[in-house]
Amino acid sequence: MNCAKTLFYAKGYDAVGVQEVVDKAGITKPTLYYYFGSKLGLLKALLEEKFSSFRASLRETAVLDCRIEDILYRLAQTYCAFFEQDREFYMLFMALYYSARENEAYQVVRPYVTEFYELVVGIFDQAARQLGNMNGRQRQFAIGFIGTINHYLMLRFEEDRECGRGIREEEVHAVVNQFMYGIFS
Repeated sequence: MNCAKTLFYAKGYDAVGVQEVVDKAGITKPTLYYYFGSKLGLLKALLEEKFSSFRASLRETAVLDCRIEDILYRLAQTYCAFFEQDREFYMLFMALYYSARENEAYQVVRPYVTEFYELVVGIFDQAARQLGNMNGRQRQFAIGFIGTINHYLMLRFEEDRECGRGIREEEVHAVVNQFMYGIFS
C-alpha cells in the first residue's frame, strides 16, 4: 500500500498501472489481486487504513463541550496532525477529491469527504445557540471551514517543501480566529 500511495501521489491514480505498483512493491500481480482484487481495491484499502484513526479523532473532537472556537481549533488541530502524519497521502486525497466526478477514484473518496462534511455541519448545528446568527447557514459555514483548513494545508505543503518547517500551534489558532471573525462579523 505504501508503494501504491507513493506512485499514486507522484503520478496520479489514473496514470499508474498495476504492473508499476507490483514492480515497485516487489510482489506479483496475482498477489496484489489476491489481497486487493484490483487497483481500485488497493486504493479502497489504502483509504480505509489511513482514515480509520483520523475518523476516530474527528468524532472525539466533534463533541460540543465548550465554545465553538475551541471545538473548531481542536478540529483544525486534528486535520493538521493528520496532514503532518503523512503529507503525501493528504495531498493524494485532495487530488483525488478534485478529480473528475465520473472518475472511479473520486467515487471512492467522496464518501469520506461527505462523512467529514456532515460531521462539521453537526458541529455548527450544535453551536447554533452559541453563535446566534446561523440563520440556517450551518452547511455554508461547514463548507467554509473545511475549505479554509484544506486550502491552508495545501499551501503549507508547498511552503514547507521549500523551508521544511512544521505547523505551529499559533498558526492553527490564527486560521481558526480568522474564520471565526467572518462568522461574527
